[in-house]
Formats: sequence, C-alpha cells, structure tokens
Amino acid sequence: MTNQALDSQANNTVCIEPGSEVVLHFDLKLSDGSAADSTRVNNKPAKLIMGDGNVTANFEACLLGLAAGDKKSFTLAPADAFGLPNPDNIYYMDRSKFSADTPAEEGMIIAFSQPDGSELPGIVRAVAGDSVTVDFNHPLAGQEITFDVEIISVVAPPV
Repeated sequence: MTNQALDSQANNTVCIEPGSEVVLHFDLKLSDGSAADSTRVNNKPAKLIMGDGNVTANFEACLLGLAAGDKKSFTLAPADAFGLPNPDNIYYMDRSKFSADTPAEEGMIIAFSQPDGSELPGIVRAVAGDSVTVDFNHPLAGQEITFDVEIISVVAPPV
C-alpha cells in the first residue's frame, strides 16, 4: 500500500480500490504535448467503476490508492493506453457503399451501423478510384498518452 493510501486511510478517506465508483476529471496529452481529450472542456467529469473493463487495467492500476482531491499525472505506453493499431481493423470498401449524405472523404470519421444496431466509428484513411480505406482502430491506438487526473469522488465498492 502506498504512503498516500495509508495517509488517506488514517483520515477515514475512501481510497480507490477494485470495485470503487470513481468520478474524475482527466486531460489526455500526446507525446508532443498536444491535447487529445479533456473532460474539462465541457466541465463534465467521467465516471467509472474500477474493474468493469471500460478502461485498461494499466490505467486503473495508476488510480489505485488515490482519494477525492488527489491529482496525478502518468504516462502510458501505446499497448497500455489505447492499444496498438491492428491491421485486421483496416477495411477496403467500395465507394458505392457511401451516399451523398456521407461521402467518402479522407480524414472523415463516419459511424457505421452494426448488425446489433450499435454504431462503430471508422476513419476514412484513403480514397482511390472506387476503393475506400476505412480504419476501425481507436484514433489514439499506437500513441503514448499522458493522463492528468483529478479525483472528484470515490465511493467504496459494495460489500
């Protein structure tokens, strides 16, 4: 257990542990320092349940022991953040699959409907003749990411 976690426990503060409900602000930065995302833009903090699989285990490990009011900065390697690009997530589609409402233009992010009704975003990487290259990898896949987090609240897991 970290000294920070011990200090927080001595003050009867709830620390982040597996199963905790956490509300936090975060800023994501790329290795060149440019901003990739932030909950502060719209002042809407994120909420997560530790261990529910919505964020990587490595991200969660960096939060363990923190309590409300704590701030921390950490950098994750690509495999530990949003993963490495997977060539199997690159698809070549016929240009006729795109409509006038959603033309295939390089750089566009288009939501593709899945059989179950959900949508999956894809980035148009190239348009050549009748062929459109669509990348379904996470836009931050392959990037080293620095997270600056501020813990707003922590609710202990149910017993």
